[in-house]
Amino acid sequence: MEPVFREAVSQLHDDRQVVVATVVKTSGSTPQKPGAKLLVRDDGSGVGTLGGGCVEGDIWFAAQQLLKSGGNAEMRSYELNEELAAEDGLICGGTMFFLIDPIRRPVDYQVHAEEVVSAYEGGPPVAIANLMVAPESSGFAVGAKLLIRENGETAGTLGDPALDKRSAMKAANLMALGKQEYVIDEESGAEIFIEAFTTPPTMVLAGGGHVSKALAPIARSVGMRVFVVDDRPEFANAERFPEADIVLTQDFVSGIADLPINANTFIVIATRGHRYDDTALEAAALTPARYVALLGSKRKTIMIYEELLRRGVPIERVRELRAPSGLDITARTPEEIAISIVAEILMFRLGGTGLPMKLDEKLLQIAAEHARTEAATTAVD
Repeated sequence: MEPVFREAVSQLHDDRQVVVATVVKTSGSTPQKPGAKLLVRDDGSGVGTLGGGCVEGDIWFAAQQLLKSGGNAEMRSYELNEELAAEDGLICGGTMFFLIDPIRRPVDYQVHAEEVVSAYEGGPPVAIANLMVAPESSGFAVGAKLLIRENGETAGTLGDPALDKRSAMKAANLMALGKQEYVIDEESGAEIFIEAFTTPPTMVLAGGGHVSKALAPIARSVGMRVFVVDDRPEFANAERFPEADIVLTQDFVSGIADLPINANTFIVIATRGHRYDDTALEAAALTPARYVALLGSKRKTIMIYEELLRRGVPIERVRELRAPSGLDITARTPEEIAISIVAEILMFRLGGTGLPMKLDEKLLQIAAEHARTEAATTAVD
């Protein structure tokens, strides 16, 4: 998404028209999820992707037609049935909903896009609410926008002050982790797609040992920045952590305090011993990071929690800590432990239960019945 907003700023600065297409809602199995974006320039070229294939091709063509005709924003849906999916070699069975949005008020949108880029670069998080289905009483149409800032200030409108207020309240819960949500407003019947933007997710590794060394490349592979802090130069250096954006050779408490940490930061305490774990965990607990995890056993966790509570860390904050860290996959090696921790982080960020995705018996029986029916039909033919 970030490249799309950066390109929007560049194009609008040069008084060039663009269309921004966004996946706003999906159901079933689809090649992209809400928030995916494609920007189409007035020369027909583009930045970003909606998942490729014929659907993206159709959206691309529709965007070019809107640029030529001067048409307004629209919401469009595509059902990925077997025939449509087969054209692109996909195995999908869902529906995708898109906002195809020609930028007709470039000054307003440029301000929005600039604030989104600023949020990505470490500025305050922001959210944009997009009107998808207008309430009957509103004179506004699809594509109306409301920019919501972290301090509660707004710019633009969805067509109704009360709807703006309710949308801003909803957006406040999404900003910390940069999430999206498709909302149906019960009072007005309006449908709104809210996107929140903040810095890229960042993993802070307190300790440069074997597990942290295994964690760093996995975290980088899922789009996270990586910060490392350890007081031992032989464990905190760029050669050992080539994936890291920042490596600090200093004690854990001051190192954690010196790093740029916000709600979208994920701290993993993996030091070399109990006497470092408790002070590092306390320092991490005092930051705004939503995810703070401790590597180790349940026995060690209980002992350290007792110490934190004695030092005055509120029990509500202790309750939020993830210790022992990771999902239960009976991990043993540093690499296995790293996978379990990153899996938990993704579950925390994106939502989910952590349970297996295996088909249940009911769906298996449906598949078996279809197979039997097809085999019987073939035999008759």
